[in-house]
Amino acid sequence: MLNIIVCLKQVPDPEAPSSVYRIDDDGRHVICKGAPPVISTYDENALEAALRIKDVMECKITVVSMGKSLSKPVLRKSLAAGADDLILLDNSAFVDMDSYASAVILAEAIKKIENYDLILTGLQAADTNAGVIGPGIAELLGIPCITSVRRVNVEGSTVIAESVLPDGYRTFKAGLPAVVTVHKSLGDLRSAPAASLIEAQKRPVTVWTAEDLQIQPSDYVKARLQRFYIPHHEPFVEMITGATPDDMGINLANKLFSIGAIKKS
Repeated sequence: MLNIIVCLKQVPDPEAPSSVYRIDDDGRHVICKGAPPVISTYDENALEAALRIKDVMECKITVVSMGKSLSKPVLRKSLAAGADDLILLDNSAFVDMDSYASAVILAEAIKKIENYDLILTGLQAADTNAGVIGPGIAELLGIPCITSVRRVNVEGSTVIAESVLPDGYRTFKAGLPAVVTVHKSLGDLRSAPAASLIEAQKRPVTVWTAEDLQIQPSDYVKARLQRFYIPHHEPFVEMITGATPDDMGINLANKLFSIGAIKKS
């Protein structure tokens, strides 16, 4: 049986209105009040890739998510869609992690799971857009990585994936175990029936802390966020005048030349 691990990230809803977001007093955290968190859409693409493999062959899908105060109802959506197990790396020690530290924590969790053949992640996170986690996990585990994939299949001990290019795609093959990062063009996560959503809320969830993984996450942080801020833009309007429409046109052209917006031929 094929063992698939899918890494899902809980993020603030990117579709929520800007009015529900604010920066906290220390300037290092974005607070979202009034909109529930969601699963990163890119990671939903990765889960859909796993489910399509499960449609055609016997496999077990284990979902792993990392953070603090994770929403079990939100992440149980993965179980409703068809995943078999959900593991939450939920601990205050997992706050303010950079991409490298996050990859280390997830890699340690995958090692603890032990049985894995294919690891799927989204191409990038919907909040940071970093795109580091998948390749980082592969590097830490010492296994191949195929990125930006629109289609993925498994044949025996080989993963076959179509990686998206600007003008088409390229087919790669790699021996298992391997990591694949999934492009949004693979397609959206399938809708789960209402009965499955209800049943998923009753299913057990495994929770691991930093102590369970026997690591000190802060030791692996390479980059530290200084502050978030909202850019301040001063509006500026300059009226172009002239005695006649022709004069106004000439004055406008001269102004555009002076600021480098257009160049004389």
